[in-house]
Amino acid sequence: MQLCEGMPLLERSCLQAYPQWLHEARTQGAFVLLDKPRGWTSFEAVLFLRRLLQLRRIGHAGTLDPLATGLLILGIGQATKKLAFFQKLPKTYSTTLKLGAITETEDAEAPEQVLCPQITLSEAEFRLLLERFRGDIEQIPPRYAAIKYRGQRLYALSRSGVEVTPQPRRVHIAELELLDFSPPYARLRVVCSAGTYIRALVRDIGIAAGVGAYVVELRRLAIGPYTVEDAITPDELASYSNACLPTPN
Repeated sequence: MQLCEGMPLLERSCLQAYPQWLHEARTQGAFVLLDKPRGWTSFEAVLFLRRLLQLRRIGHAGTLDPLATGLLILGIGQATKKLAFFQKLPKTYSTTLKLGAITETEDAEAPEQVLCPQITLSEAEFRLLLERFRGDIEQIPPRYAAIKYRGQRLYALSRSGVEVTPQPRRVHIAELELLDFSPPYARLRVVCSAGTYIRALVRDIGIAAGVGAYVVELRRLAIGPYTVEDAITPDELASYSNACLPTPN
């Protein structure tokens, strides 16, 4: 069981050390790599771990949308004070986008509005277009985002009908790789700086293409050197936790 920021980190390769990790989590704090399922909010992942461990002080190192799956790093106890270490690390994602349509949330959580029923963009043209989005770029966060605007979450303001235009932010796209191009769908691998919104990146790619686009699938593959291959599913974690419960007399 490796240490991170001086505290134990539970990952797939050391699940057999779960009892020791659990003791450390309850006494001094610890981290866990979780593979968040689709449909869960990041806070629901926190609630799951709170119920499982019967501990209150648990947080996560970076929000994933309910639509998204993949790596979520959670801190327990004193480890919550050190989550900022992970938040500053670059992130790696794979995403499938749909060209020719948009949605209000910029992902598949809302009904689509078709803008271009027939995609005539070639793969070569699309690859050339992607070059504009590598390196340092200006990005306006999605209106349905968890960041705050004057003390309130953007998504809460948007749901209440308040029109807000978030301030653009500078982000860095270190890698933008086209994995598949099968119009109207395309699949990308993205390595980006902290604070980058993949929904906003896909939205802006769609605007540049002149046909619109939104996120259909999103998976976080890595946070810095920590990968989703090493992450544990909630079912696996619950199974190990149940196995460690004392047997009734």
